[in-house]
Amino acid sequence: MKSNDLNVIETLLTPEAVRQRCSQVFGAVEANGSKYFHIHNENFDAAVDLVEREIISNYPNGKVPFHSRWRHFEFDNQNFWKKAALKLTKKSKNEIARSQIDLAVISVLLDAGAGTSWRYQDLQTGLKFSRSEGLAIASLRLFESGLLSQSGSDDPLRVDAAALQALTPEILAMEFQVSPSNQLLGLEDRAKLLNRLGKSLVMQRHIFEADGAFRPGNLFDYLSRSQLTGVLEARDILIAILQGMGEIWPDGSWIDNIAIGDAGYHEAVKRSDITDGVVPFHKLSQWMSYSLIEPLQEAGLKLKNLDALTGLAEYRNGGLFIDTKTISLRDKTQLEVVHDPKSPLIVEWRALTVVLLDKLAKRIRRRTNTNSESMPLASILQGGTWSAGRQIAQQLRVNGSPPLLLNSRGTIF
Repeated sequence: MKSNDLNVIETLLTPEAVRQRCSQVFGAVEANGSKYFHIHNENFDAAVDLVEREIISNYPNGKVPFHSRWRHFEFDNQNFWKKAALKLTKKSKNEIARSQIDLAVISVLLDAGAGTSWRYQDLQTGLKFSRSEGLAIASLRLFESGLLSQSGSDDPLRVDAAALQALTPEILAMEFQVSPSNQLLGLEDRAKLLNRLGKSLVMQRHIFEADGAFRPGNLFDYLSRSQLTGVLEARDILIAILQGMGEIWPDGSWIDNIAIGDAGYHEAVKRSDITDGVVPFHKLSQWMSYSLIEPLQEAGLKLKNLDALTGLAEYRNGGLFIDTKTISLRDKTQLEVVHDPKSPLIVEWRALTVVLLDKLAKRIRRRTNTNSESMPLASILQGGTWSAGRQIAQQLRVNGSPPLLLNSRGTIF
């Protein structure tokens, strides 16, 4: 491979590439050049209104936290992580950050859509959960069990490469209470994803190895060394994740044996190089990046330019824009079809979602007299677009499913 080709491919592993290429798709659709979607700017205010109401309802004091996995450990006035973290009181601040990153990484990787029927009952509290909240609590209990630690129950609140590689679908099924009557989408692929993570931790030792241990949490040390000016750019979190974990995705895209992760192809993206047509999204990797911000800040790292990261191209955010009629399908029969996540229609939907989230964020800030510092995109997603997308889906469809049916394997959406 030519060195120039490699450089061009590496640009795909940035949030800037996500925005630029999604904007190209948006421009083509707006110019009436799409086979799949119309954009109805006259209906955009309906989406903005719904999100603004959600923000005010969920956070009446105006203090909106970041959209991250940590929100899913907060339920019914309980903070499940804080209770688990009591076991870490004798650990150093840096080790607590490593433990938090260990949990955030595996919990995010297990967070792709669970399906409409799966349920999880927490044995410690008796509470019942489903969807993202259920996956979060189940992943926390898995983490607490020591099954992901090379030291087992002697030092449970950590994740090690060897334990990840030894994880089986049967173990995951038992921990997540999967049965013939309680099916979890993509169970085997979720286990494979964690197996692949274990392998990558060893292969990418310059990022994940410290003191002979291979852990996701060692990202803390890597990123600490990377902040040359004393301040860490938010984009650098994503780039480190993509470089360190780029090969773990069973459904990931590749160009000439180079992993480019969560990306699709669309004819509107024109390039005169090897990346022609490629549209990157990096949904789970960006969700992971958002979820690492708080542990890094709590450990004393300073971060800037949070809005360099993009909105998440997933079905709650995307569903918000279909259900508010901001965008519509040209062919309504596509609402009855089960779509492959990499199909051109779904790639286009996801690209429109990224651009519309940026536009919505600007509109929300104008209405609330805030800016990107006081109301970053991460807070608008939390306040916000994700819960608004879920709410309107529950109003319009009995099972709260997204407007488009997806053949999910539990590793993208």
